[in-house]
Amino acid sequence: MRALEIIRAGVRTTVQDLGRPGYAHLGVSRSGALDAGALRRANRLAGNPPGAAGLEITLGGLRARATGALTLALTGAPCPITVGRRPADPELPLAVPAGAVIEIGHATAGLRAYLAVGGGIAVPPVLGSRSTDTLSGLGPAPVRDGDVLPVGPVTAPPPGVDVAPHPPPPAALCLRVWFGPRDDWFTAAARHTLLSAEYRVSPQTDRVGARLTGPALDRAVDGELPSEGLVLGAIQVPADGQPLVFLADHPTTGGYPVIGVVDPSDVDRLGQARPGTPVRFSPAAAR
Repeated sequence: MRALEIIRAGVRTTVQDLGRPGYAHLGVSRSGALDAGALRRANRLAGNPPGAAGLEITLGGLRARATGALTLALTGAPCPITVGRRPADPELPLAVPAGAVIEIGHATAGLRAYLAVGGGIAVPPVLGSRSTDTLSGLGPAPVRDGDVLPVGPVTAPPPGVDVAPHPPPPAALCLRVWFGPRDDWFTAAARHTLLSAEYRVSPQTDRVGARLTGPALDRAVDGELPSEGLVLGAIQVPADGQPLVFLADHPTTGGYPVIGVVDPSDVDRLGQARPGTPVRFSPAAAR
């Protein structure tokens, strides 16, 4: 059996694919890779379909052994990588002989690296996905030292050429936002503040959501909402006025008002933001 034997799992490594859409009515979020574009890129380089399962590695630090010959690709947060103690290149297909040890160093920028294996990580799917959902507990457990992760059959060779440039994650973010559905619960000054102030990513950030710190957003309407649906990128504002942007493992309902929603094409970049990263918002319709 071709597999990856995990020698050192790192800070937080999970199996992720593109998630399990279509179950919000059952209280199950989509989950999946926080930087879905990076996972798709890794899968393309490894010869996989876009939705194959790979590893999402927080801040690097993973060490694994290939039990058979494999093709790997590492994308996302820039990390040094060695194969059999020899330096290798991220963002390229890597041929790994049987028995070789793959070591991924600590990320030099960004937060999450993605490791794809030709054939994909073949853990059992749950509701059609192999993603670990850290909020609901669905899917495989987070990867631990000593785990043996099976690899599926190869379906296609890696591409011969891939020249698309992929710059490292930016040091500061500007995220496009669509106001609503509850922006009328906030003062005009609060809406102006959201578009003019600088926020920073809080250390209290995980796969569920990115908490931001900065000027509080004042409410125009007191009281509580009945729980209503939440989507990826929703900017919920709890009682302390500090915005929280929901990420892949977000709950499907919530009672705090949502002032706006980050444009879906910008959410991947927030998934790579380390604590302390400056964040600004701009109206989506203005671009």
